[in-house]
Amino acid sequence: MDSKHSPRRSVLIFGGAGFIGANLARHLLLETDASVHVFDNLSRRGVQHNLELLRKAAGRSGRLRVTIGDVRNASAVERACKDATEIYQFAAQVAVTSSITNPRCDFETNVMGTFNVLESARVSGNQPFMLFTSTNKVYGEMIDERLELRGRRYNYANRTCVSEEQPLDFHSPYGCSKGAADQYVREYSRIYGLPAVVLRMSCIAGEMQYGNEDQGWVAHFLYSALHGDPLVIYGDGCQVRDVLHVKDLVQAFNAVRSALPRTAGQIYNVGGGPQNTISLLELMDEIETLTGERIEYTTSSRRPGDQQIYVSDCSKLARHTGWRPCSSVRETVAAIYRFWEEHPDIFGEIPARRKIEPVLPVTLVEAA
Repeated sequence: MDSKHSPRRSVLIFGGAGFIGANLARHLLLETDASVHVFDNLSRRGVQHNLELLRKAAGRSGRLRVTIGDVRNASAVERACKDATEIYQFAAQVAVTSSITNPRCDFETNVMGTFNVLESARVSGNQPFMLFTSTNKVYGEMIDERLELRGRRYNYANRTCVSEEQPLDFHSPYGCSKGAADQYVREYSRIYGLPAVVLRMSCIAGEMQYGNEDQGWVAHFLYSALHGDPLVIYGDGCQVRDVLHVKDLVQAFNAVRSALPRTAGQIYNVGGGPQNTISLLELMDEIETLTGERIEYTTSSRRPGDQQIYVSDCSKLARHTGWRPCSSVRETVAAIYRFWEEHPDIFGEIPARRKIEPVLPVTLVEAA
């Protein structure tokens, strides 16, 4: 808990009603005395439910402020940034597929929206700490990487994970827009002294996430299985990601802020790492084990920009801050399930025959 005698943190979260933003906001409301300003256009499914959860967390403290606005509106962004001591830029277009069908929206949201936040932070005169969430998609498909198919998953043939030294190579408008934005954040830190940090995220999963087949696949798979909805697997299902629980990500945010000034101007990969990898097919196996129900699915061709495998090398972040992930993939899936079970008003009742034990032992295959 933050000291009551220290200056109160004034935290502004763009995209604060979304999955990651709402988890950070809820943490701040429950575990600190920070004032929290959520700025969101409420365009994503489920965010109204997240706002209600945040209002409950805030209670009568008066520490939560909500602005319905769009990060593409420069004047609204500048007004919001005026008194902030910390700014988190999570507002984004987040799907590769949507970036292909509507690249203008992708560019305006991810590049211009982030530029608006940076410029507003600069002219505020406050030198606020700023954190920007980028993506592993800035590394593209890594088409020259040699892979090996082992069982029901791909593995790198000559490495275990991907560091920040991997060249940028986007392969999608989404990767390009997020890559441009994360470079802008770095340059604003270098040129204007803004204490800003970039985190290139892998697969984040957890409570308050409303996944679909374009984004949030762990939650999407679990929800579909529990409700008997058919799934579509794009590609062969052997694609691998490292999964990070959103609460571990929030601790990474705290870690990079606490490690200033060392972290200012730095870019870090963040994810579950090699010890928390799973393929699409392996996740379905685990969910079937939990529910005792077979998941029905069909297959379709692999989508543009979809990496066959991505595993984060988080060693730089660990060296600079001491942060490491704590939750396993199984624990993350169980946490999502428990959250849904506790909120049937949002997610609907889970059919009794598909109720699962929240904690079961499991052995996951690690990337070699």
